[in-house]
Amino acid sequence: MLSPCGQYHKQQRVTGKADTPKPSAQCGKALADQGIIENIFERALWNVRFIVILGVIFSALSAIVLFIAGSMEIYHILVGFVPGNLHPLTHEQILIGIIGAVDFYLIGLVLLIFSFGIYELFISEIDIARVESGIGNILDIDNLDDLKNKILKVIIMVLIVTFFQRILSMEFTTSLDMLAMAVSICLICVGVYFLGRHGH
Repeated sequence: MLSPCGQYHKQQRVTGKADTPKPSAQCGKALADQGIIENIFERALWNVRFIVILGVIFSALSAIVLFIAGSMEIYHILVGFVPGNLHPLTHEQILIGIIGAVDFYLIGLVLLIFSFGIYELFISEIDIARVESGIGNILDIDNLDDLKNKILKVIIMVLIVTFFQRILSMEFTTSLDMLAMAVSICLICVGVYFLGRHGH
């Protein structure tokens, strides 16, 4: 859908007059009012945005790699959990492995959201996603702040998951270590609470 500026300029080019009211000065002047050099330069400058396709492609590929890595992590856990295995995994090793796989998945989600977001912001809307529907608000990204907020929330979850993975692999020898762990968990819970309130 064209913006008010686009509608005004399109009607002006086609019919010589516009039915819609003239937009504000922020929209810029009509293409017909531009000089040749200015027009060529601005078109070239605007087309530079297609360089973000590299970020879109490689972010998506990186996400695929991370999802495969996470799945392989869980596969190795399942193999080690099979009865009769020569080197059975302990419950602690299973938890660490699964949390590590979730970490891979979450980082993969960050890359997918980033890939979708910059494509929609700089190139075009992903029409097929809206036709098929059922995708929730994943693609409700109107500006860079929306993209940043979505990515930031997932990154915070990655940090939380990584924190718990480190806790499971640590050895607590003193009561001070246990106290530090309890305080850390409380701070994370407070952070998640405020993050949830910000989301609503």
